[in-house]
Amino acid sequence: MGLDYSYEIITPARNVAGALVELAKLAPEDRRVPPLTVTLPGGDQVVVPFTSHFESEPVDCSSGSGFQLDTSITFSGDDAVRAYCEDSRTECDEFGRVALGYIYLTVTLAPERHPDFASLEFTAATSRMSRLFERSASVRATFTDLTVASGGVACLLDTESDTVQVCWLNGRPSQEIVPAPYLPGYGDFVARWRS
Repeated sequence: MGLDYSYEIITPARNVAGALVELAKLAPEDRRVPPLTVTLPGGDQVVVPFTSHFESEPVDCSSGSGFQLDTSITFSGDDAVRAYCEDSRTECDEFGRVALGYIYLTVTLAPERHPDFASLEFTAATSRMSRLFERSASVRATFTDLTVASGGVACLLDTESDTVQVCWLNGRPSQEIVPAPYLPGYGDFVARWRS
């Protein structure tokens, strides 16, 4: 089994539509997939340039259930991104940016751990991409910027250990290490951003 590192953005559930709009701005301009419509609780609809389970059929989660998207996201080049491109023979554009995909997005609306909030979890598709998630300041900045743009309260990097790294918390960058969500101490962390 490979590595499945992920970034998780926690945002109030009402901000999911805005988060998807901001995420769509990060898609490569040359992405050639039919637009996909996501219907959220309350009836809001957002059109995104991604697929869901590799199909472009509309996604209806108006009942409050979650959903999954297969995304491709453009990142600015830094040393880690350029090394990844060289190893994978991926092309950078004229601005030094690279589109990485697939990055699997799982959106959980009102998750058990923190009701009234939504979790947007972006999981790397390969072990090499997982290591890039951990090493690249550009990748980290992209996810923290998305957190800010979507009104998120926290951004976490999960490297499949007993801890997660907090990248953004309550309006500020962070490098704090907290217990993983399945451990008792995580509740203390949640209480800090819920307040």
